[in-house]
Amino acid sequence: MTAWRLILIKRRGGLVVWDCSMGPQKHFVSASRVDIAFVILSAASGCAALIYEIVWFQLIELVIGSSAVSLGVLLATFMGGMCLGSLLLPRVVTRRHHPLRVYAIIELAIGGCGLLVLLVIPEVSRLYGAVALQGFPGLLLRAVITALLLLPPTVLMGATLPAIARWMDATATGMARVGSIYAANIAGAMFGCLLAGFYLLRIHDTAVATYVAVAINAAVALTAALLALLTSYRASAEAPRPAAAATGSGAGLVYVAIALSGLTALGAEVTWTRILALLFGASVYTFSVILAVFLLGLGLGSSAGAYLVRQVRDARRAFGICQFLLVLAIAWSAMMIGRSLPYWPVYPPMAPTQWIIFQVDLVTCAVAVLPATLCWGASFPLALAAVARGEDAGPATAAIYAANTVGAILGALGFSMLVFPAFGPKEAQQLLIAFAALAALMMLAPAFRLPVATDKAAFAAVPVIAGLLIVTVPGVPDLLIAYGRRMLLTDDAKVLYHGNGRVSSIAVTEQGGVRSFHVSGKAEASTALSDMRLQRMLGHLAALQHPNPRSVLIVGFGAGVTAGTFTLYPGIKRIVICEIEPLIPPHIGPYFKEQNYDVLHDPRVSIVYDDARHYMLTAKEKFDIVTSDPIQPWVKGAAVLYTREYFELEKQRLNPGGVVTQWVPLYESTAGAVKSEIATFLNVFPDGAVWSNELRGRGSDVVLSAQATAATVDLDAVDARLNRPEYARVLASLRDVKFKSESDLFATYMAQRSDLTGWLAGAVINTDRNLRVQYLAGMGMGRESDYSIYADLRRARTHPPALFTGTPQTMQALIDEIDRQARQLRIRMH
Repeated sequence: MTAWRLILIKRRGGLVVWDCSMGPQKHFVSASRVDIAFVILSAASGCAALIYEIVWFQLIELVIGSSAVSLGVLLATFMGGMCLGSLLLPRVVTRRHHPLRVYAIIELAIGGCGLLVLLVIPEVSRLYGAVALQGFPGLLLRAVITALLLLPPTVLMGATLPAIARWMDATATGMARVGSIYAANIAGAMFGCLLAGFYLLRIHDTAVATYVAVAINAAVALTAALLALLTSYRASAEAPRPAAAATGSGAGLVYVAIALSGLTALGAEVTWTRILALLFGASVYTFSVILAVFLLGLGLGSSAGAYLVRQVRDARRAFGICQFLLVLAIAWSAMMIGRSLPYWPVYPPMAPTQWIIFQVDLVTCAVAVLPATLCWGASFPLALAAVARGEDAGPATAAIYAANTVGAILGALGFSMLVFPAFGPKEAQQLLIAFAALAALMMLAPAFRLPVATDKAAFAAVPVIAGLLIVTVPGVPDLLIAYGRRMLLTDDAKVLYHGNGRVSSIAVTEQGGVRSFHVSGKAEASTALSDMRLQRMLGHLAALQHPNPRSVLIVGFGAGVTAGTFTLYPGIKRIVICEIEPLIPPHIGPYFKEQNYDVLHDPRVSIVYDDARHYMLTAKEKFDIVTSDPIQPWVKGAAVLYTREYFELEKQRLNPGGVVTQWVPLYESTAGAVKSEIATFLNVFPDGAVWSNELRGRGSDVVLSAQATAATVDLDAVDARLNRPEYARVLASLRDVKFKSESDLFATYMAQRSDLTGWLAGAVINTDRNLRVQYLAGMGMGRESDYSIYADLRRARTHPPALFTGTPQTMQALIDEIDRQARQLRIRMH
């Protein structure tokens, strides 16, 4: 056979050449260079994995819904697959196979699964929408769909680290090398998190992000396959056996302790993300920042742990000390988050760009949570060294990795769905300290041969110190739950209620005679005139454009004002409200009983606690009116209620002649985001209209409306309806928010699609595949932007001859009112 040569490395002016012929004599890459290659490959693999994770979470929640239960099922399946993969590889793949070759095949398979998930999601969405299941059967179906989609790639991801570990021996040095590779994997994951969150999904879409991850997998697989050709590997003829210490004395406690470490890590991530999102704003950028800091700490901690493994004699004891330091670190984080960070004088509108705020948030987050993440990162290699003995490091690595992942699953689900909602952030952090102390005690117990009295005294001090720290854990300031970063500007506000739900934290405040409802640190509704006008407009514009509405679907309860508006119409027989946070209607509605007409006790009202998209995807009922009053589009998860696919779902849920209304905020946004939202709506409803919620020369938001089929509004017919005795409460509701008649209400008309052609040129259509609105709007988070956006929009304002019909006198009255409001606006603006 003809020999062939590869020139691989240039060193000291000469060339190192490996002869890859099939002859009897070969020269191979040194083991140290393979270790360096593993570090680089593992980092690249981690980068691809985080890109997939972010993309898949975004795609799959569109199919199964973004309720807390759905996301819990999603997370459990994702992490459960990784746990299963780590356990299966040592049992399915024998040591006879070259670890690099196995690793290459796994990476290639992950890339193939990534492409498959991207292609299959739309088909699954159509299939899922055809099966209308609610309640437990629907939840079970969500779990099955998630498992079918995510188990293959996540099982493969979980198998990568044990595959690499097969290259090492199960000694302290070998485990240190595994720890270094694990640290590199986490470092790559941090880069992938920032790459996906701040660039790939902000500039491109889920398809491009997936292609980048697939390309990384392919490059890793190709490199690993090439290294497999150039490295020697002594295959074992025996079947793999568990490491000796895996069944030895005390090893079971090590597995329990590393599981507790995983539990506290994910429990803390859930808890601190919920709290820090109040401070930073619950945008996609905030979640990327927090996740990046967590991964940075885990990576640095794993590197430190890998170094310590080579230096310490008793890895179990070192692991116990690390868990005790974690007790102190969690207490530090709790103190910083509860008593320090909320009072830092950071005011976003003062920063020249949003990027400055992101940098401040990154540093702020690192100050608070980095110490704890360093301890979690160091725990993994220390636990590996505590149990691993013998020739094969694969089984020990798999077992520790699986135990840690099982704990992480319990922590993520337990704290997100049970502990945080039921008890609150203070109690959640107290429980974290207790679990970390328990792990420390397991590793520092006298059974592990503590030789002297000082060691025993240190062991006895752990529960005492942990108890003292638990008692001193502070609560989260009430004003932070309500106002977020702006809490320092609202010292005179009184918090009437606050609560922590499975999806969001909510509050009701009163300040200067105005009562407000807050979600995740931001006011979403209030009794202020501008807010009341908006909430009533969403209801009245829809109900008066429809000649005889009988059924209504409302997306988002809020303060219940929009829903209550529909209770005034005598012809409406059914009102369905979709609310994703179960805490809101029963606890918030009563505080706005006067404004929402006690909507909760209206017999026509039904409340569905579910993701609105999931409900519309699976429910077969149609409505005369569908109105959406979601939270800000930059809030993570809210952008799915501004996509073309969502508006098409609304259109499908409309009866013939049905009307849809949609809220679009101009404040805390950007011109690009507002253009995208309006352009996407008009792409689905070409005959839609834009209405201004203008007060005292300022418009902070607009309302979009459209009918299922092109139709006009008969002004005379509307006037006749409002003059009937049974519509007296409707007319009074309009007058409460300074609309003296239907002419006042319809004079808020601004424009239709033909008027906005120039302004909307180049606007991005927001789709399920890109969700660009959440990234565009996120750049305006916390900033004052409504004045300039509204000024640009009102320049397109025209008289509406095509939208309205009526007698010449009625039409002229409407035009006169529009002109009068325009003159007043010009006077105020000048």
